[in-house]
Amino acid sequence: MPMIRLTAPTGSLTEAGREKVQRELAAVLLRWEGAPDTAFFRAQAWSYLVELPEGAQTTAEDDAPRFLVEVTVPQGALSERRRAGLVEDATGTVLEAAGLPATEAPRVWVLVHEQPDGTWGAGGSVVRFADLVALAKGQRTDA
Repeated sequence: MPMIRLTAPTGSLTEAGREKVQRELAAVLLRWEGAPDTAFFRAQAWSYLVELPEGAQTTAEDDAPRFLVEVTVPQGALSERRRAGLVEDATGTVLEAAGLPATEAPRVWVLVHEQPDGTWGAGGSVVRFADLVALAKGQRTDA
């Protein structure tokens, strides 16, 4: 199942952006994974917001906020095209939530972690990618 985590300095997101960024990032992830838009799959797309305390993030150059988006998906869930689309849309989502223009995109890093098959567990059982694909086909609303 997909998981997405945004790490950002406290106060770097707008109030409106902070309220909606987690659900928007989860929706971006599900869309690029190709998961069906069902309550079950939306409930499995976990989204975290980790806000760093003041002074906890800096660069060798300046103290402007930087944003780290970490995405964990089953290995094989994202083609190169889907991965590129995910990175682009996640970056745009974070920039919007922070009230920043597209020219600030280099301040957003997106790391995609692919979890090897057989190393992901949920509900007390190992979850295999083939099982997720079969489940998605059974729940697909656009087929």
